[in-house]
Amino acid sequence: MDPEDRAGHEVEAKRAAAMLADRDIVGVATTFVDNSGITRTKAVPVERLVHAAVWGIGMSPVFDAFLSDDSIVAGRFAGSPIGDLRLYPDLSRLTVLAGQPGWAWAPADRCRQDGTPHPQDQRTLARRVVTRLAEAGYTARMAFEIEWAAGINEAGSDDFIPAVHGPAYGFTRMVEASDYLRDLARALAEQGIQAEQIHPEYAAGQFEVSVAAEDPIAAADTFVLARETIRAVSLRHGMRASFSPKTVAGGVGNGGHVHLSLWASGRNIFAGGDARYGMTEPAEMFSAGILHHLPALLAVGTSSAASYLRLIPQHWAGAFQAWGLENRETALRFVTGSPGDQYRAANLEVKAFDESANPYLVVAGLLSAGLDGLATGRELPDPVEVDPALLLPAERVAHGITQMPASLGAVADAFEADDVLNTAFGDELAATIVELRRAEHAMFVDASEQDIAAAVRWKY
Repeated sequence: MDPEDRAGHEVEAKRAAAMLADRDIVGVATTFVDNSGITRTKAVPVERLVHAAVWGIGMSPVFDAFLSDDSIVAGRFAGSPIGDLRLYPDLSRLTVLAGQPGWAWAPADRCRQDGTPHPQDQRTLARRVVTRLAEAGYTARMAFEIEWAAGINEAGSDDFIPAVHGPAYGFTRMVEASDYLRDLARALAEQGIQAEQIHPEYAAGQFEVSVAAEDPIAAADTFVLARETIRAVSLRHGMRASFSPKTVAGGVGNGGHVHLSLWASGRNIFAGGDARYGMTEPAEMFSAGILHHLPALLAVGTSSAASYLRLIPQHWAGAFQAWGLENRETALRFVTGSPGDQYRAANLEVKAFDESANPYLVVAGLLSAGLDGLATGRELPDPVEVDPALLLPAERVAHGITQMPASLGAVADAFEADDVLNTAFGDELAATIVELRRAEHAMFVDASEQDIAAAVRWKY
């Protein structure tokens, strides 16, 4: 960071610190998401915010090599106890936390001590790929769906006991949790998060919040903030929120579906075109790129062993490498939106991903894959209009439909073999992702479904 930038950050940080002090805020939590999908933090008192904004907050790079159980992988480019980074809070997203009185939050960019970006900083990578998209003449709008299971916070127990008992999608469940959901809706709104839906979901104790689409970096930031807000409000109501892909073995897990639309010259190119379902030709090529790279993309979109307990056929998890119009069993679901609203609402939903994902890696991965589709003119295959699980194996082969990889080991192999994603992510980050997925796979390779679900239930 040059002296001029530091001076600008100092002025901005002084204004921010004064505002926070006036609101009786005592500390600012800065966060980043590690390669295993866990949100990590370092916090500073408000009195130190200016120093943090100008000079950063010290943080070891070892967190790049953390697994979900906090063990550390000694890899080629990560896992060493040597070295230091600086966390720079992004004050443009500074937020007073409604669910944690006295606290504020800001996402952080991780830099070397000389101020240059850390090669494994996922937020910087996402920003770099968004810039590549702009250079190609496009912008994107994204949103992450947030599902969680609300359990009773029982001291001394890590079991999951549903905090509500009403039926799936039932109003009874909302009645049981009306005060909780009211406080959550207020907290999200006070923090500037535009919730478009909040409702009970299918699994025991499960709820979902859908938020408005934003530019990709903002969408990833919102996912982090919204999830931690849900966690905080849950605890204040005597509940514990699990965002795990599989809270209970044999149950329906939590997805982290991603909605994505591509825009050019202020127009959504997923609508108003001459291709299938109103898409334009570039929208089809962009979607085809994502579909082609999906097995490798699972390495960033489904990073937990529990992900593969969820990613199974006939669970609306998108277990097949295929796409279809409003088909909830294909990994990619095309959504047109209501008649008259397609110009805004038409989008591609990635159903295979879950909330063990690092959202910044998801942004970088999806946009890189889509850009490859545009660059190579990749063709989208025929849409699938039935549940792929109901087709005979020979029929799936004839239609080019394959089931998604079924383990972290398999997706690590797919990612390692994907030259497009490896190039986009860079040697250091790409190698670390592969090493972590293989290590997490080895950690759970002989574990039962019950043991896997229990081990990660409260990690996400």
